[in-house]
Amino acid sequence: ADYTKAIEISPNYEKAYYNRGNTKSDIKDYYGAIADYTKAIEINPEKDEAYYNRGNEKFRLKDYDGAISDYTKAIEINSNDSSAFHNRGVARENLKQCYEAISDYLRAIEIKSNRSTSYQGIGNCKALLGDNKGAISAYTKAIEIDPNLAPAYLGSGNSKDFLKDYYGAISDFTKAIEIDPQFGMAYNNRGHVK
Repeated sequence: ADYTKAIEISPNYEKAYYNRGNTKSDIKDYYGAIADYTKAIEINPEKDEAYYNRGNEKFRLKDYDGAISDYTKAIEINSNDSSAFHNRGVARENLKQCYEAISDYLRAIEIKSNRSTSYQGIGNCKALLGDNKGAISAYTKAIEIDPNLAPAYLGSGNSKDFLKDYYGAISDFTKAIEIDPQFGMAYNNRGHVK
């Protein structure tokens, strides 16, 4: 209500639109958040955070092309935004644009070297491309950075299964389950290997 009042008093107050967009995002009003971020961008087209956040909302709505467009604009404004590169990589991965996604993940890592989820994304893409040894290498790096990254163990296990390293696969699926006892896919995949 306060952001709306601020906008009523000052209709070109871009920060109020941006903050109200954040609040709408928090309550899962993604379309409302997009509308507020769009208004913030209309007022201040150089606000990279508004493009980034609007991209996140579009991603949540599975509008991956729209998300990529917004992340790209955020990157044009701030080329050192590791999160924008990472998230654009995830959107591209969802569209099976693996080579472009890997490029984005590598740039995210170049900016912020301890980005475990970017290494995980590289692993996912390499697996999609059929490079399971490369995938395992990327997952291993992700796990070195964050030993509690259960999805990286899952991906590693899947690649090991594909390479017929069944003991290694079971070990990775078991580790994923130890980290996240509610990780149904890890149980399923371990059951498949056994």
